[in-house]
Amino acid sequence: MAATTGTPLSYDRYCAEIVHQTDLLRSAVKDADPAATVPTCPGWNLGQLIRHVNGAHRWVDTIVRTRATEPVSDELVNDTPRLTGENPAELDARLAEGAARLSETLRTAGPDTPVWTVAPGGTPVFWARRMTHETALHRADAVLAAGGTYTLDEDVARDALDEWMGFHEVEEIAEDQPGAPALLGPGRTLHFHATDAPAEWFVDLTGDAPVWRHAHEKAAVAVRGTLTDLVLFLYGRPAVAGGIETLGDRQLLDIWLERTRFWLQ
Repeated sequence: MAATTGTPLSYDRYCAEIVHQTDLLRSAVKDADPAATVPTCPGWNLGQLIRHVNGAHRWVDTIVRTRATEPVSDELVNDTPRLTGENPAELDARLAEGAARLSETLRTAGPDTPVWTVAPGGTPVFWARRMTHETALHRADAVLAAGGTYTLDEDVARDALDEWMGFHEVEEIAEDQPGAPALLGPGRTLHFHATDAPAEWFVDLTGDAPVWRHAHEKAAVAVRGTLTDLVLFLYGRPAVAGGIETLGDRQLLDIWLERTRFWLQ
């Protein structure tokens, strides 16, 4: 179910943020070896990570530019073989060009044009938001691999967490899965609390479908951390700004994390 508040970032901001996050990523890997391993993406090196981000940008650019109403092959995103002797300057130029092109394509299409989306949405707003946070998350992977410092602006981090809560709209999340514990049931509630900003999220799994809201309410499991660390936690990345504290039913939290990550697999 949708949030009780709309997305806090404007469409133009998303379009700009894709380029901004890409520029920050480029800066993070400027002097890094493309062959360097990426610990948070097992089996990948930086070259693969960069090509994955660039492939995602170009894939979405194709979807929006062609006004696709049916699924488009995601080969550009997932076909990232390990290469040797990659030229850092060429990777950088391609990454910059792809982000700029996607941003321009999104602006040209506008927020309301019907297009295919991988999850509920159906307009370029979905893709502008998704690529903002996809790029920001993989920037964290690059920074962690290169040994830099990672932070997210407060409004971007808040929106990333709101977007994650919105993943409950994907029907498969709440469906019963053979051999897997049920997600929905009595007493199944979660609370997420930002320690560096007045921001909280309450997830209610006690009804027929997951719902969430911005609220301070007692829950079966509580998770506390900075906004940046909460985002990284949801995506299975290590904390960078103080750590994560969990209180209560950790098994419920693990089940919820597995289910809400379902559509990203």
